[in-house]
Amino acid sequence: MEENNQKIKCTVCSCKYNGIEDCSCKLDEITVEPFPDNTSRSKDETICGSYKCSHK
Repeated sequence: MEENNQKIKCTVCSCKYNGIEDCSCKLDEITVEPFPDNTSRSKDETICGSYKCSHK
């Protein structure tokens, strides 16, 4: 498999994986999921399934 050098840009500062210094995700990969009702028809109806809140 070919190595991927893709960067994931992220400005969600409340996520524990967000690299605030360069607005990038620190995970090697993320999961993009439909909203819970699974009726997504546009990009605005999807969410990052890898999100973890940095606040306790």
